[in-house]
Amino acid sequence: MCCFFTLLAFLGPRIAGIFWWLIQPVRWNLAFSSWIWPVLGLIFVPWTTIMYVILAPGGIVGIWEWLFLGLAVFFDISSYAGGGFGNKDRIGM
Repeated sequence: MCCFFTLLAFLGPRIAGIFWWLIQPVRWNLAFSSWIWPVLGLIFVPWTTIMYVILAPGGIVGIWEWLFLGLAVFFDISSYAGGGFGNKDRIGM
């Protein structure tokens, strides 16, 4: 069961971003000028990419937009750091 939740947390935002890109390609084209940036974003920082697509067409001007983008960056960093913290006991030193 734990592996299912880990797989869902890892692949969930990436799959959601891909489906959203297929359903609303115009919104993604407004946020990004090239196809390479959303692909790299969904691979490495999916939460930040999704939040940027939500915020970018209207412009990121207010404090709330920057706060939401910062939270997305925090979620991406914590997803990578959480895996290392959870496996610290498995390394035999």
